[in-house]
Amino acid sequence: MTTVIGTASSANAPLNITGLASGLNTNEIITALLAAEREPVTRLTNKQTALEGQSAQLQSFQSSLTELSFAAQELGSPVTFNTTQSVDSSNPTQITAANSNGAAIGGYEVEVTQLANSSQRTFAFKSPAAAETLTIDGQEIHLAANASIQTLAETITASSSTVYAAALNGETLILSTRTTGATGPGYIQVEGAGETLVEQAGLAKEGKDAEYSVDGVVGSSSSNTVTGAIPGVTLSLRALTTTTGPVTINVQAPAVNTSAIVAQVQSFVKLYNSTITAIEKQLSTKPLASPQSKEELQTGTLFGDSELIGTLNSLRQGMYEPLEGLPSELSSLADIGISTGATSGSHRVSQSSVEGQLEVNTTELENALQTNPSGVEQMLSKWSTGFQAVVNAEALPGGNLEARINGDSEQVAEMNSQISFMNETIALREKTLQQEYAAMEAAIAHSQAVGNWLTSQIASLTPKSSNTTSL
Repeated sequence: MTTVIGTASSANAPLNITGLASGLNTNEIITALLAAEREPVTRLTNKQTALEGQSAQLQSFQSSLTELSFAAQELGSPVTFNTTQSVDSSNPTQITAANSNGAAIGGYEVEVTQLANSSQRTFAFKSPAAAETLTIDGQEIHLAANASIQTLAETITASSSTVYAAALNGETLILSTRTTGATGPGYIQVEGAGETLVEQAGLAKEGKDAEYSVDGVVGSSSSNTVTGAIPGVTLSLRALTTTTGPVTINVQAPAVNTSAIVAQVQSFVKLYNSTITAIEKQLSTKPLASPQSKEELQTGTLFGDSELIGTLNSLRQGMYEPLEGLPSELSSLADIGISTGATSGSHRVSQSSVEGQLEVNTTELENALQTNPSGVEQMLSKWSTGFQAVVNAEALPGGNLEARINGDSEQVAEMNSQISFMNETIALREKTLQQEYAAMEAAIAHSQAVGNWLTSQIASLTPKSSNTTSL
């Protein structure tokens, strides 16, 4: 009998043996022996995967809390409460108004009887047979022979600092001043045009000033943008008011921008709610009994985490507790309409209120901003300082979350080293087992071969039986 033994060259690959002398499946035996040794590696790898998931979630919380801290800082910033004046028009299609600086408050009746416009001259054009030089308001314009009206218009507009030129129908050139306002008869002087430009005198128009009145006081302006009619207000005259009557311009007293602050508060509350919802979700998610995938291994890693529970409690405390040193009627966010909503009475308590989600009563907030803006500013400034301190202790560099994240990273790195060492040890053990079983099979095969040879030799020495009978 011939026995063939084949071995794999890789230290990590199982030994392949065919026609085993012992009749044993060596590969299965080695795999079974190593399976128990690989169990600690599997457990450590799974623990590493879970730790990586925990670290990623903590980093996400750190990012959200940092953003929340910045939002709180902006909410308590004095810039948020900078006062501005609002100016509005009862008919913005005719007159618009904007605050320029320190506008005088009150209501103003504005009438417009004439709008400012530019002066114009209209010319019939004939292409010159030879090159010509025209002078327009002292600026020389060179025109080549057989030049078109479009070329002339473009040259004038590009060269002159006082007029624009427009070509109509290939035969008519209109020149207009670059500014509006009364000009008198001496406007847009054209010299040396010859037959190239022949003015249509009946179409000439002088520039005009805007004419208006404010509360009956007549005024004029070379522009339709008027800055002196109402102190601190810029008026843009758009149409005559002779048929509709005066337009009312209302200038309000300087005040905080209520709508902007309300929007900023709503943005902060939205961010706060999303942050605590994410933390609560991780705290309430239990680990799976028999996780199989990476996602399952990383599920529930922060379930019931005591440090996160402390963070959550600190956040809520920072939102709800009254602030010391402030009037009792304006000492907490609840006093300006920021709370978890109704908790008693005829109103049904919402699930979001039970979960600590904040709500903004915009009516209360607007009323507080309008009646006592300085009190709201003082309260938000003090609250912002305290709330940032709570959040920053967790989220900023050197804070609690960073310490945990760094600790997790160190553990993951240490586990990597352990897993690598364990895998190297198992690979060496596997190679040793392969060699031992290969040697055993070779010894058995050799023993069987020797036995077979001895058997054949013994058989050759045994006397052959004879069929011959002696007489």
